[in-house]
Amino acid sequence: MKKLVVIGNGMAAIRLLEEVTRLAPDLYQITVVGEEPFAGYNRVMLSPLLGGGTDETAITTHPHQWYRDRNIRLITGSPVVAIRRHRRQVVTAAGHKLDYDRLVLATGAAPRKLPVEGVELQGVMSFRDLYDVRKLLSLPVARVVVVGGGFLGLEAADALVKQGHDVTLVHSRGHLLNQQLDEAAGHRLQADLEQRGVKFVMQARTASLQGNNQGAVSAVILADGQRLPADYVVQAVGIVPRTELAFQAGLSVNQGVRVDDTLQTFDPAIYAIGECVEHRNRTFGLVAPLYEQAAVCASHLAELGHRRYLFADSATRLKISGIDLVSFGDFEGEGETLQLALPGSYRRLQVVENRIVGMVLYGDVTDAAFYENLWRERTDITSLRQILLMGEAFCKAAGKRGDGEEEIAA
Repeated sequence: MKKLVVIGNGMAAIRLLEEVTRLAPDLYQITVVGEEPFAGYNRVMLSPLLGGGTDETAITTHPHQWYRDRNIRLITGSPVVAIRRHRRQVVTAAGHKLDYDRLVLATGAAPRKLPVEGVELQGVMSFRDLYDVRKLLSLPVARVVVVGGGFLGLEAADALVKQGHDVTLVHSRGHLLNQQLDEAAGHRLQADLEQRGVKFVMQARTASLQGNNQGAVSAVILADGQRLPADYVVQAVGIVPRTELAFQAGLSVNQGVRVDDTLQTFDPAIYAIGECVEHRNRTFGLVAPLYEQAAVCASHLAELGHRRYLFADSATRLKISGIDLVSFGDFEGEGETLQLALPGSYRRLQVVENRIVGMVLYGDVTDAAFYENLWRERTDITSLRQILLMGEAFCKAAGKRGDGEEEIAA
């Protein structure tokens, strides 16, 4: 039996295990090495966990028994420290020496640190894994400054307000989620979060973090000289692919571990998937492309190698209870803008040559799947243009009326 070693036990790795054991249940003796001391959990649910909307048991998707049932050896709490390619062997911090015929790197990404003085002070934290959530949940009620107005920063700020903290969010741009939302939706989101108690300082860059005599953070100093008192700082300024192991092993690394369309590195025995990879000059952070990579990689590991990975843009959704938004595609480029703003609801469609190329829905997102399907299928929306913003039910009703009129005319 061949030996498959997977470095990493995150969501991409677990999806790979599901696929490999389904496609080729008897092909490999599988060993998984996870740096965290936990079984498989849903990282997407960390925000609701921090906000008190769920618990650790509920977000555990693959308990230890799941691995035992599939004869998968799971090593947790002991990171891999070396890949010996010439021996086809990996070594863990605990001293395990694991031989492999095939190796998959699913090492994920690390939170990006603020490039400023004071980032190593006590009380400066990230929001990335279960450890981080446990630490944040243990904090006494305090003044917290969150740096970063992307998804993670917003989710952290909202959850920390629910925990009773005095929260200020600092964002360098003019509106929130500037990569996913247009200005109008970004301002609506800010207003809704302000009503919940989050304070904002916009168009502001962090210059440094100030500490006290005990070596703990005491304030965030902005580039304009403004001082924001802080007992804790949460940095949510993006992620960096974890490539150290691959680099040390001599694999090709740029922003991420370079892979081809089969998710193979230039070493034919080694594959890589998830947030650690770079494919066609692109790195990844959303779940959908990670799952697709896992499926493609699994087909090749199962020796059914007919699939190729090709990136497909996917919709992004915010995970804040009571605030719904969905966006996809290009909504700020060329073309025509179709827009509808109502109290509590906003929708914008970007149309080029009678095809939807981008969308923002805020508030009422019930028609998200309808618009997303039109976008993916590149459907000509000429006949729906005048009523498209009214949603799927209205468009279908109009279509039926149109069909009936044609039958009568005939």
